[in-house]
Amino acid sequence: MNTLVKIAVIVILNLVNTNIQAQTKFEKGMSKAFELWDANKWDEAENMFERISKADEDQWLPHYYIAQLNSIKSWNTKDETLLKAQLEKAQDHLDIAISKSENNAELLVLQARVYTNWIAYDGMTYGMKYAAKVTELYNKALALDSENPRVVYSKAEWEMGSAKYFGKDTAPYCQEIEDAIELFDNFKPESKFHPKWGKEQAQQIVDSCKA
Repeated sequence: MNTLVKIAVIVILNLVNTNIQAQTKFEKGMSKAFELWDANKWDEAENMFERISKADEDQWLPHYYIAQLNSIKSWNTKDETLLKAQLEKAQDHLDIAISKSENNAELLVLQARVYTNWIAYDGMTYGMKYAAKVTELYNKALALDSENPRVVYSKAEWEMGSAKYFGKDTAPYCQEIEDAIELFDNFKPESKFHPKWGKEQAQQIVDSCKA
């Protein structure tokens, strides 16, 4: 093996080792963040995701989970100033995630849910602003990934809520959510860190439909 070939091999091995080490740090950080989340230490989990997002600037997943955490927290927030801060933070991180992963059905679903948070907070103010956008986002997500269970479930849940509001039959949406559960059973996330939530919530809705 001549000198140039040896140098090339060394350079390649160094690059591979660097990538492996970086990926390992990412995986360790994400695993720790989910452990904190599972332990109901949401603020600590969010802080961990924020550190990961700064260390791995190409990754959209940490921003996704920061946005999701703030979206979820807003449902139980009574303080108007805090709620707005949570949803604005969710939007900021969603914007970053979308800039890193365009035409991503998971991000479209989460964007629709954040808009729904605003509508739930103040329907008179934000219903006209966001309702049509939510429907548009779910339609786009379905066109991108019709086999994604979170897309099918979330779209049907949104349409069921609209049907209830206008006094229409919700039975068709119960069936769609039941279909989503089958998709959950067959869904394989791209990695252990990619979104996989939703089956439990979908099952609760199906059970209430049958009650």
